[in-house]
Order: sequence, then C-alpha cells, then structure tokens
Amino acid sequence: MGKGGASEDTGTGDGGHVSDGGGGNGGMRTVQRAIDILGLFSEHRPALSIREIVEASGLPKTTVLRILQTLRLNGLLWLDEHGRYTAGPTFLRWVRMADQGWRLPAPARRALRELAAEHRETVHLYVRRDVHRVCVAQEEGPQALRHIVQVGDELPLWAGGPSKVLLLGADDALLDRIARRSPNGPAHADTLRRWAAETARQGYAVSHGEHEEGLSSVAVPVRGRGGEVVAALSFGGPSARFTPERLPRFVASLSSAARTVAGGLGALPTEG
Repeated sequence: MGKGGASEDTGTGDGGHVSDGGGGNGGMRTVQRAIDILGLFSEHRPALSIREIVEASGLPKTTVLRILQTLRLNGLLWLDEHGRYTAGPTFLRWVRMADQGWRLPAPARRALRELAAEHRETVHLYVRRDVHRVCVAQEEGPQALRHIVQVGDELPLWAGGPSKVLLLGADDALLDRIARRSPNGPAHADTLRRWAAETARQGYAVSHGEHEEGLSSVAVPVRGRGGEVVAALSFGGPSARFTPERLPRFVASLSSAARTVAGGLGALPTEG
C-alpha cells in the first residue's frame, strides 16, 4: 500500500529483491538499471506510471516491476493517489546531506552575489562529472531576461563556455566519449581539443549560441591548490548583452572571484 492508498501488483513473488542471475556483472547491471529508472524522473516529469517507465526505459515489464518494488521498499520511490511513482522520502535525507556537503562557505557565496549585482547577469558554478557538467551554485541576476540553470542541473560537456573550461586537462578518451554524445558525432573531438587549447591559452572561454541560439556565456577556471581545474565560474545570459566591450570586465571580475571561490571549494566533495 503506497501513499494515498494506492496499491500495486508487482508480479514478482520474490519479496521485492532484485535478482539478475546472481553474478557480479548481473548485479552491477541491475544497479545501473535502477539508477536509469530513477533518472527518468525530473522537475518536468515528477510522476510516472508503470507504462511510462517501461516505455522510457526499454526494459521488460517484469524487470521494471521488480526494480520498482525494491526502490519502493527502500523509500526511493513512492506511489501517489493516482498510482503513479514519485520520488520517495529517502531523498529528503539525501538532499539534506548533499546540501550540507556542497554548500559554499559564506565568502564564496558572497562573491557570487557581488558578481551578479555588479554585472546584472546570472552567475553559475559548475563541476565536471564524467561527460557532464553539474551546477553546484548559482546567483540569479536582477534583469527580467536572464538565463537560469538550477542547482543540481546536469548539462552536456560538448559545448558552452563552462564546458570548455572544464575540458582543460581532459584526456583523449574522455573527449572522444563526450564527442560521441554530441549532435556532431565522433568528429567533434577535434573541436573539443581546439577549444581546450584556446581556453588554456586565453585563460577563459566564451560561447555564443552553442547550446541554444541567443544564449551566451563566459567562463573562467577555478583552480585547486595544485593548479588543477576543479570548477568553472561563469556568466550566462542573452547574447545581445555579451558584447566584445563587456567581455574584458566579465573576465576580470570572474577571475578575481574565482580565487575566493577556490578557497571555499576545498571543503567540498571531490570525485575520484
């Protein structure tokens, strides 16, 4: 019995325990399938029916039912009053832990607020996660027309100013994987290498309409104590406001703030 009295016929008869043949590879495959199912939910699709999950995942219905049952037993999914699946209460605890772990210290948060107030553009802070960049902090600019990326949003690395910064130091294998996921296919790897080289030479990156027509960004690296790039700090907004005349001021302010932000990132989790 789920929330709102909705019930479910799982058709498993196995107590909800997912089994994929008992082998190690099968177990890893099941974990990945569960993660993929959770990844189907979003702010735009907060509730999904079994049919929608089966169609979107491409998995057999019996497999989906077993995984859903296990996710429900662990509080990761919940049933609403219409019998659709939604995020479960376990995420409330995980969100609280993530917020505590990724919250920027006061000086870094203040630096982002000052950037947004001075230049009236939205500020984003991204870190790289495999072939994506994840927004870990943002401060909205005061103008009505602005580019908003919410904290936690995940964007591809195949284009955009912040992506070019986060490509610094990337090896060929990673660039090839990013390129294969791009609209341009594997050949895009050469462009990614060129962008990374230009960013390294200039010390910043700019993009105009690479992800979406009419949107621009300028980004600078945030470096760790060893000089490695740990994040990208950027402005994003309508291309009409990202003129050549404003670019030097954007870069100077972002670069100055990046040093303050770098001091705060030392307390945040790191990958690898």
